[in-house]
Amino acid sequence: MAYTRNRIGGSMTLHGTTFDHTTFDDELAARDIVGRDCRDMGSRVAAGDLASGDLASGDLASPPGAAAGRPAALPPPLQMLSAISRGRDVAAPARAVPEETAVALVYDGSTEAVMMATPADLEDFAVGFSLVEGIVGSPGEITDLSIVAGPAGIELRLWLAAPRADAYGRRRRRLAGPTGCGLCGIESLDEAMRPARRIASDLSVASTDVAAAISALEAAQHLAHATHATHAAGFFVPGRGLVALREDVGRHNALDKLAGALARRGIAGAGGVVVITSRVSVEMVQKTAAIGAPVLIAVSAPTALAVRTAQAAGLTLVVMARGTGFEVYAGVERLRDLAPHG
Repeated sequence: MAYTRNRIGGSMTLHGTTFDHTTFDDELAARDIVGRDCRDMGSRVAAGDLASGDLASGDLASPPGAAAGRPAALPPPLQMLSAISRGRDVAAPARAVPEETAVALVYDGSTEAVMMATPADLEDFAVGFSLVEGIVGSPGEITDLSIVAGPAGIELRLWLAAPRADAYGRRRRRLAGPTGCGLCGIESLDEAMRPARRIASDLSVASTDVAAAISALEAAQHLAHATHATHAAGFFVPGRGLVALREDVGRHNALDKLAGALARRGIAGAGGVVVITSRVSVEMVQKTAAIGAPVLIAVSAPTALAVRTAQAAGLTLVVMARGTGFEVYAGVERLRDLAPHG
């Protein structure tokens, strides 16, 4: 065991500064610190003060308990690595590369899934995954959450309150025996193809909100700016701006982390827009609907199943959103300046 931490709500500590997760200003302040750390690491490598592949003590929010004689800390979200360059006259500079770690979600002692993920915002990941997969209905049904790091990866150990614990135990017993699982925790094709939750929100947005959401998401992606290798999912509220953002090497993980961040801060999904940096597969629609957000904006294209699922759920699906241009495949009535009249 390397590092344990128990937290479902409340605050986080980064480089000795405590941030209240309930405020938007603290969210941005914390992410600005991470952004400065990413940029600082690159400068230190270029100056020779930090060897590529090394991380000095305290870099990128190393958690407590990492000192000599104590359990090791969680791995940092990125590493500085050097490469051999072909077709260039100068040596390749050290590059920031995102970390990818096996993260197991363990409920009441049973492993539900193992995901390859960025080792950051793991409390949000645990809570968000639990919510969007229907394992719990609210964060309050998780009685304890421990983050346990070891040589092979990280375990997110969650304990559920009754009757959720009893229901989960019955579900696990039904799953015992089958092998060759392609979708961990999914019992049947019907469950994999489950309809998305029906959206209940009267929120409407303007075309300018779409452009503003994409612009805000791009500006806030500190890990992506450093590595060019991660996805992001953000929550944009018209008239207020981007109120939460999470990044990960996996697009599903980023959205799960966002779901957890919103739930832990008590932010209702019905009041805003989910905006993502990836293509739109059916899982991204299902997760957005589970959050309760009435609009999903993406920079890339959807699958046909994602479009059908969005239409059935009453979700507005805006894709290929770049600059001021975009395409709408479902729910155009929520776009005030595009909705048909009469």
